[in-house]
Amino acid sequence: MRFTKLRWLAAISAAIVALICFDALAATPRYGGTLHVKLRASSASLDPREWTPGSLSSGASEKLASLVYDRLVTLDNYAKFQPALATEWSHDATSRIWQFKLRSGVRFSDGSLLTPTDAVASLQATLGKGFEVTVTEIGLAVRAAHPAPDMLEQLASGRNFVFRRRSDGTLLGTGPFYVAESVAAAPSEANPTAIKPAKLKFQANEGTWSGRPFVDSVEVILGEPPLRQLLDLQVGKAEIAEIAPDLVRKGRQEGLRIWSSAPRTLVGLRFDDAFAAPASDQLREALWLALDRETMANVLLQREAQPADSLLPQWLSGYAFLFESPMNLQRARELRAGFPAGGPGATQPLRLRVDAPGDLFKLMGERVAVNARQANLLVQAALPVSGSNSPAPAVGLHLFAWHYDSLSPHAELGAFVKQLLDAGDLPANTTDPDQLFGQERRLLEERRILPLVLLPEYAGVRTNVHNWNASPWGDWRLADVWLDSEDAMPPKAPAGPQKNGSAAPNPGARP
Repeated sequence: MRFTKLRWLAAISAAIVALICFDALAATPRYGGTLHVKLRASSASLDPREWTPGSLSSGASEKLASLVYDRLVTLDNYAKFQPALATEWSHDATSRIWQFKLRSGVRFSDGSLLTPTDAVASLQATLGKGFEVTVTEIGLAVRAAHPAPDMLEQLASGRNFVFRRRSDGTLLGTGPFYVAESVAAAPSEANPTAIKPAKLKFQANEGTWSGRPFVDSVEVILGEPPLRQLLDLQVGKAEIAEIAPDLVRKGRQEGLRIWSSAPRTLVGLRFDDAFAAPASDQLREALWLALDRETMANVLLQREAQPADSLLPQWLSGYAFLFESPMNLQRARELRAGFPAGGPGATQPLRLRVDAPGDLFKLMGERVAVNARQANLLVQAALPVSGSNSPAPAVGLHLFAWHYDSLSPHAELGAFVKQLLDAGDLPANTTDPDQLFGQERRLLEERRILPLVLLPEYAGVRTNVHNWNASPWGDWRLADVWLDSEDAMPPKAPAGPQKNGSAAPNPGARP
């Protein structure tokens, strides 16, 4: 099953690869120019150790981090693992001890050499408990407390980048770009009540081991309103911008080139611990049966989402199709009739808080309340009183958005359980689909988590952006794109190694 899901990813990449080949033949690559990118997240961090698993901001942070840092291994569009900072790897018979040979001659953006100690320090911090990373004669070794047959999936995704921490606390990378400028969000000078979005500028790393990127720089703006991002794409103020799901249809109608990933975000409901007792079983079951996921995906989200029946999507687990979430209002009303008088969901409203940011998720919270009323359940949004310092009323239900970070279904499910359910570790690591299916089924049967919809990532890409080679699982690979614009130059030999070349890195790379 592990390879089944990877073959699925390879299959959906075939069309992408064909388009890339056509694009490469259609025009001659150019070096130069600035790529302008706009992301929906209002904040991001380039320190992988600070990322909160499953948060929407972690997705934006990973995109930015991939400009600056490298991984030991990567996954290509054919679902095959490829060498990056590690050129070779092996493991023992139990898959508990993994050995990696580190690529020689790799330099950080300040010109200093990458050492095994650097790789060990960063991966020990990001892999976390259950793993011991040590220096070896050829590079490094990772020892897991339990068999880790999915080690490559973990190292090729999430926060497992290799970096070096300077004495002043800043981080260095070996990637295709380095941070040249960082401006935090601040009140606008023209309008003090408005917030000027955060901005980052990344400059091309002339000496990167993987070859100089085509563009000279990448400018990233964070947190502008979705409609503004759409307009900026249309008028040429951005070459690439994330598109909110509810604006995808509008973008397509206006002729924009829209890219979409496999589902990367789960939107669902989470009951507080107080509602995990057996006495609340009927309430949780009734709400589960009242939810109209098809309408949420097809009407509210204009067919740009999928109804969610499981915690992990099909592309990640390979078994999600075995779950189902039938809507049954009649049965939900029968359960509601048996509620104790004065309990939550009956005469006392069950308070719902929308934890995910943005108007789209607020609309989904309102849809949940509508579905509940159809089953005679009382669900009410919990909002703080305007102009009051008092906290919001106590809530029993949360609408959350979970961003899938890992290519390992076991690692992703484990992070999900820890972060949302505070339920400790899953059983020993396994890639056996039967065991993973059983673990997820038990979690779903508790009804503490109610999946709603799965959202892909969407991005608008202007026609002057060539070699757009984003993966189905969301890697943008901005170092590979080039611009057909007035400020881009004809092909030439840039300082440092050519893209995909094998020349030695430039020891004088800028910090």
